[in-house]
Amino acid sequence: QVQLTESGGGSVQAGDSLRLACAASGRIFSSSTMGWFRQAPGKEREFVAMIRWTGNSPFYADSVKGRFTISMDNGRRTMYLQMSGLKTEDTAVYYCARGYQYTASQSNYNYWGQGTQVTVAS
Repeated sequence: QVQLTESGGGSVQAGDSLRLACAASGRIFSSSTMGWFRQAPGKEREFVAMIRWTGNSPFYADSVKGRFTISMDNGRRTMYLQMSGLKTEDTAVYYCARGYQYTASQSNYNYWGQGTQVTVAS
């Protein structure tokens, strides 16, 4: 069984920075992919970024490329999402997830955290 716990959400002003963390427990294969997703009010959940458990191959959605940085500390079994230049449209509940394959498709991810709220005010 895998458990994922997000932290670091909060309320900030546009242009500010925030760092989310996702702590993992349980058995995670080194071939796993870890991902961040988000769901804004009234919208479907969408892909934000992903990275291999080994820390290689970060990949981003176009909407966050150049502003967000995903990283992996597998010694601490924790994934991070450093968010800079936040915009009001980044307001959402952010979820971390673990998947078997290196893909942004949500169907690949079979373990999810409970989510952490990020609110960006103008």
